[in-house]
Amino acid sequence: MPTKIAIIDDHQLFREGVKRILDFEPNFEVVAEGDDGSEALSLVETYRPDVIIMDINMPKINGVEATRELINHYPDSKVLILSIHDDENYVSHALKTGATGYLLKEMDADALIDAVKVVADGGSYLHPKVTHNLVKEYRRLAINDNNQEGGQFQQAEVRRPLHLLTRRECEVLQMLADGKSNRGIGEALFISEKTVKNHVSNILQKMNVNDRTQAVVEAIKNGWVFVN
Repeated sequence: MPTKIAIIDDHQLFREGVKRILDFEPNFEVVAEGDDGSEALSLVETYRPDVIIMDINMPKINGVEATRELINHYPDSKVLILSIHDDENYVSHALKTGATGYLLKEMDADALIDAVKVVADGGSYLHPKVTHNLVKEYRRLAINDNNQEGGQFQQAEVRRPLHLLTRRECEVLQMLADGKSNRGIGEALFISEKTVKNHVSNILQKMNVNDRTQAVVEAIKNGWVFVN
């Protein structure tokens, strides 16, 4: 069965562009479109999409409010937020209301397709730039908590998880923490995006996590990556 998708965005040209990208994927089917968050509930009731792609800024009801309403009525709804904002406050607010993904509108087509696949399969997906900002916020909070307890937060060394990952996978994990996209990692390591995806998949499996963000958070907790 194809993955059924609803797109809700008040900019028609952008919405049509997203639909065109998704229509090229054989296992995707865009079943509904809307131009405001006020339509979200009725579209889900009528078409029962597997994934709802939701713009965060809309005139009547914004994407965060619409997501909250959707989750109240349909707790299993999988909402992928689209936004121009990479600030961690926007991201945290969207995730707290029940969104399972957050993409920036500067994404490329591959990122959009990957995000829909991950969210449809029950995972969560954050744009690499957003992940990096959350990592920095996580580190800031860790420093504050440590200082309040009278300690001195510092990361003297990185303990590479060579008992679990290969050296190449350790390099990829560090670049995930740096907020690099698959393309950026490939360019830095002189390997193809397909090879990067294979490395990421292996990392997730070995670390027993569902997505890149969880992998980065676990890596930080274990001191496996350096955080700027």
